[in-house]
Amino acid sequence: MHQKAYLPFLLGCLLTSQFLFAQKLSLSIGQIMQGDRFVGFLPENVFWGDDNQTIYFSWNPGMDTLRSLYKVSISGGEPQKVSAAEQRALLSGGTYTRDVSRKITERNGDLFLVDVASNSARAITQTLDRESGASFADGDTKVVFSRNNNLFVWNILDGSTSQLTDFRSGAAPAEKKPTPQEAWLTEQQLDLFEVLEWRKGQREAREKQNKLLEPDRPKTYYTGTKQLTGLDASPDLRFITFQLIKRAESKRTDVPDYVAESGFTANLPSRPKVGSPMDSQEFGIYDTERDTFYFVDPKTLPGISDKPEFLKDYHKGPEAFKPLYDKPREVNYAGPVFSEDGRALLVIRSQDNKDRWIVSLDLPTGAMRLIDRQRDEAWVGGPGIGWSGGAGNVGFLMDTRKVWYQSEETGYSHLYVADLETGEKKALTEGKFEILSARLSRDRQYFFLTANAEGPHERHFYRLSVHGGPLEKITSMAGSNEVSVSPDEKYLAIRYSYSNKPWEVYWMENRPGAPATQLTRSTTPEFNRYPWSDPQIVWFKARDGVMVPARLYRPAKPKKGGPAVIFVHGAGYTQNVHKWWASYFREFMFHHFLADNGYTVLDIDYRASEGYGREWRTAIYRHMGGKDLDDQVDGARYLVSQYGVDAKKVGIYGGSYGGFMTLMALFNAPETFRSGAALRSVTDWAHYNHGYTANILNTPVEDSIAYQRSSPINFAEGLKGDLLLLHGMVDVNVHFQDVVRLSQRLIELKKERWEFAVFPMEDHGFIEPSSWTDEYRRIFELFERTLK
Repeated sequence: MHQKAYLPFLLGCLLTSQFLFAQKLSLSIGQIMQGDRFVGFLPENVFWGDDNQTIYFSWNPGMDTLRSLYKVSISGGEPQKVSAAEQRALLSGGTYTRDVSRKITERNGDLFLVDVASNSARAITQTLDRESGASFADGDTKVVFSRNNNLFVWNILDGSTSQLTDFRSGAAPAEKKPTPQEAWLTEQQLDLFEVLEWRKGQREAREKQNKLLEPDRPKTYYTGTKQLTGLDASPDLRFITFQLIKRAESKRTDVPDYVAESGFTANLPSRPKVGSPMDSQEFGIYDTERDTFYFVDPKTLPGISDKPEFLKDYHKGPEAFKPLYDKPREVNYAGPVFSEDGRALLVIRSQDNKDRWIVSLDLPTGAMRLIDRQRDEAWVGGPGIGWSGGAGNVGFLMDTRKVWYQSEETGYSHLYVADLETGEKKALTEGKFEILSARLSRDRQYFFLTANAEGPHERHFYRLSVHGGPLEKITSMAGSNEVSVSPDEKYLAIRYSYSNKPWEVYWMENRPGAPATQLTRSTTPEFNRYPWSDPQIVWFKARDGVMVPARLYRPAKPKKGGPAVIFVHGAGYTQNVHKWWASYFREFMFHHFLADNGYTVLDIDYRASEGYGREWRTAIYRHMGGKDLDDQVDGARYLVSQYGVDAKKVGIYGGSYGGFMTLMALFNAPETFRSGAALRSVTDWAHYNHGYTANILNTPVEDSIAYQRSSPINFAEGLKGDLLLLHGMVDVNVHFQDVVRLSQRLIELKKERWEFAVFPMEDHGFIEPSSWTDEYRRIFELFERTLK
């Protein structure tokens, strides 16, 4: 470890009295809150070289100021840092031809055609403009790319470049019409003077002649005030697809930065609030053969005017509920996805996210034919499907009459195939597990999948025939296997971890039963000295009979009547009960620290968490702080009944959604929780963003009931225990305003048992070890003061 990097690590350890002595195997808050500098900088962003032998990744084993790019060969040897010169020459990533002999890649805004076998590159562009979005077309003989919001095509054989579109912002220049007086004077001049009449005829004939001699150019299209995005071309280059976005006038919030480099207070631009006006979209097609533009019509989508069921709560009594809106809902478009023979798929979502339509798109007419409609009265989501944007996992099989996609039709995200001609649908996978990612092999005979088919707490890599059948498990190491497949698909680079073993890079052959070879060792000697436990995964019964999973941390010598802490993970839809190295790794270590100090810790995958299917995901619809809070309360009761925890000595803490849940717990279940620490908490959902919040609670104007019962600020009067609020002042996600508003509410309610710690230079995700240490020192002192 470098001396300069080691100094802040030592200083952090000294911030608390529990300094690490190797012979005692003890932990300190200052030590574990150093994060990567205590654990070690783990490998990230793993990818293959084109030689199918070299694996690249981001790493920092020397504890330098910044991470660096490293490489290692699967044939042996230690990882080596990639020099700046080699990085400049490295043309990583890109899009391959079908036979994987060539690829297009982008570097510094220019495009290159790479011959894979010789590793030689040919520059396609060398301009000051940025070229991007490159793909092969016309049987891999041409390259299509975007420059300045227009599409161009480069011919590989002759090196020529042609412009495919001519989109221009603003309005078309208006032809100035003469006033009646001007027209009269012109007519008089032409009547009086033969020379003027002759010259006018010459000019018009020359203009007509020049027009006949002009080369073919794409038709000009003026986008007006709308924003152009999503330019794409069909494989035969006949059809160009695009989207036009009309930006809504939404008021955005400002986040003051009081400790800016300039010495002046700076305002950081942030986001609108939920329920603000939304952008509208159009999906257009340009037929280059007919030189004409036209747009798809979303009104033809089945159910486009359907109202959601929640609106019935606001139409009781004599005012009858009407199931249809007067006009179609606004939609967002993703795609298209093209087949090699020119078919096209389009994924469309209603802006209220209650519907997703997958349609086949007839490019010559813009007509759509439904393949699959997924309707969810809560919100459409799940692995491979997404929450609001993107096409998700969808594409064509080798037989382009068949398309594949993911859907939660059965309550779990699974893989389906639909026949475009017969309309028949077939589930390729089924069961109480989820397909987390999917892609076709290059020969299109198999799917490569990541799934939790062994149970919700492990993730493995599988192969599946496109015709269905059993999943063929490739990886075998228990935990999580993040797989990158080599370009020739013979090998796997795996970023693997287990509950108490941080991420490392491995490689193996792409076949079941092949051994996995470890390539990196990243953890520090300090981290390795401590005997990190493999937390027990337990299941407890909630009040509605549902079994809820959690990770349990226990003292080495637990005492009856001891204290307990419940940790609530953030985001809502994420997973923290599993058998791999947690993204909440500081909390993982803090829970060991708490256990060393006599606490029992329960970390719950409450309702709303990821990995357990649609019913779990949407259980909080219209009531955050409902079943998810019940799970925390029932978890506390489980600790009391099963592990002898003192019911009067239970605390709770968490950040973001976990901070929100802590507030709801202290305000609405004060008999269960003696104290709690709420980090970067949402205190009023009406002040959070639209994309996340509207999915779960709709909008404040449309569904005030959901916001009233889901926002902690409305229940602050229930505070009886001790509350610690902690928040970064430059949080552009959950704004500092949230916790300031709650503080004023607590003041007006004359509440006394609360404290507020601010962190002037921290955003939503803390960065500085000093901030982490101060934050968790306060949390530990809160629990020591109130639970012991």
